[in-house]
Amino acid sequence: MHPRRGYRFIHALLVQEGHRVNRKKVRRIWREEHLTVTTRRRQKIRTGASVPMQAEFPDHVWTYDFLFDQTLEGTTLKILTLTDEFTRQSLALRVAESFTSMDVKDVLHEVIATRGAPGFIRSDNGPEFIARDLGIWLAVQDVGTRFILPGKPWQNGFAESFHSRLREECLNLEVFYSARHAGVVLDSYRSFYNARRPHSSLGYRTPDDYAQQARGRPAAPLCGQSTANVDVRPSPG
Repeated sequence: MHPRRGYRFIHALLVQEGHRVNRKKVRRIWREEHLTVTTRRRQKIRTGASVPMQAEFPDHVWTYDFLFDQTLEGTTLKILTLTDEFTRQSLALRVAESFTSMDVKDVLHEVIATRGAPGFIRSDNGPEFIARDLGIWLAVQDVGTRFILPGKPWQNGFAESFHSRLREECLNLEVFYSARHAGVVLDSYRSFYNARRPHSSLGYRTPDDYAQQARGRPAAPLCGQSTANVDVRPSPG
């Protein structure tokens, strides 16, 4: 159970694990135990045009970005995240002390080899992402690029949302002794996130279940919800 989650999330997780429990009862217990989560939302001044391109199906748009953490001894850890914007699946979580554009390409190559290439990939203007050699390789793979405007991280809202969850539910709760140790922990979190973690914007389904449904494969209903009533156009959040 993650301490930063609300009662709806916990109820969905309990039902997914086979427990028969009323959501109102979970809400009452959450209030009695003072576990209600209060979220402070940062005000954002949005100016200029946002980057177009909304994901309309699995593997239409991927997004990648970096976030940082550190080991117990203070060594900086750089974490590459790769996400499918439509299904919310975490496609890769890689950690190292540094990354080059070729390291990024290697991760993309590995994922594309097993999943196929996306139509587009979204990122900020970090040097690893705008490198000429990576751009040429993506063009050969017939992958279009979409870069957000400098200083406007909200234009990559799916990456920002995933990073927020990753930090709250994993990074802030762990102490890493090395990049290798962090990699093991992140692999475990990625498995949980994709296969077991209910996602509110997906109708409290897991990303893997949602992806199966979007691809026309049967997926077990979650929280007593009929698959016919699940919206297949997610929004950031």
